[in-house]
Amino acid sequence: MIAPMRFSSKTVGLVSAVITVLIWTGFIVIARASASRGLLPLDIALARILGASCVLLPWAWWLMRPARQRGEKVGSLLGLSPLPLAPTVQAGLLGGLLYAVLAYSGFFFAPAAHASVLMPGSLPLWTTLLAWLVLREKVSSSRAVGLGLIVLGDLLVGGVSLLKAFEGGEVWKGDLLFMTAALCWSGYSVTVRRYGLDAVRATMAITAFAFVGFVPLYLALITGGVLPTHLHQAPWTEFLFQAAFQGGGSVVISGITFTQMVRHFGPVRSTMITALVPGLSAMGAVWLLGEPMHWNLLAGLALVTGGILFGVRQAKPAGGAKP
Repeated sequence: MIAPMRFSSKTVGLVSAVITVLIWTGFIVIARASASRGLLPLDIALARILGASCVLLPWAWWLMRPARQRGEKVGSLLGLSPLPLAPTVQAGLLGGLLYAVLAYSGFFFAPAAHASVLMPGSLPLWTTLLAWLVLREKVSSSRAVGLGLIVLGDLLVGGVSLLKAFEGGEVWKGDLLFMTAALCWSGYSVTVRRYGLDAVRATMAITAFAFVGFVPLYLALITGGVLPTHLHQAPWTEFLFQAAFQGGGSVVISGITFTQMVRHFGPVRSTMITALVPGLSAMGAVWLLGEPMHWNLLAGLALVTGGILFGVRQAKPAGGAKP
């Protein structure tokens, strides 16, 4: 019999990083394009959660079946999550629910180029701060320089939008939502590292939490007329596309690859490896969506990308995941 091919931890980490960067780039461009179509932010979040749930919840049930047959108590959330309740709630709230709601809402106020700088760009900053507070990881002087460049880049983008708020603009709202979404995702990545979560099980857990905590409540609120929705106006093909890409691609595929990347490289280096996302998504927004590229966006993009690359080049390997 032919032995199954095994890849080294480094190879798995690098492949996971490439897949994550490509999907995150597409996520920013497609989410902004979707904001000019029919669905509202929470409608897109619903499509994302349902699309991911169609794949991950049956998979989780099958994964836990042998343990249940042996009479073992496994998982949480009525058997939908393969992880205990504490990490399921913590990771699911940050990476499964809040990130999606905040990010999709941001695209209705600010262009994709702003998201390109502020979401992947601020991840290393938030993750470093959280890793220092929660995991007691030290911040080297070289990494501090890289983070300083990232902060300057974020200020060039978000600061200009904030100043325009006095003129009646609303772009600053999107910028604030993007930064908060990045903070939530950083919290999720630190949670993964703290608990040493398996990539597949962690993605199943955050999807299970979002399914239980969001879907019934949202459907009840829109049925009762409490929240607005465009589900009855948008074509069904739009909802299916969002479910396939946002759920199948952004959650299932990139969720697993990102978590695998965190387990290999650590949370700080993993978020720094996403250095290509700001540039690629900003160029995609210009070419595909026709968005303008102002001087402050170019300067902020250069500073953020340079800060991330500097941090990656200077950072030492974080070692393997916790057992």
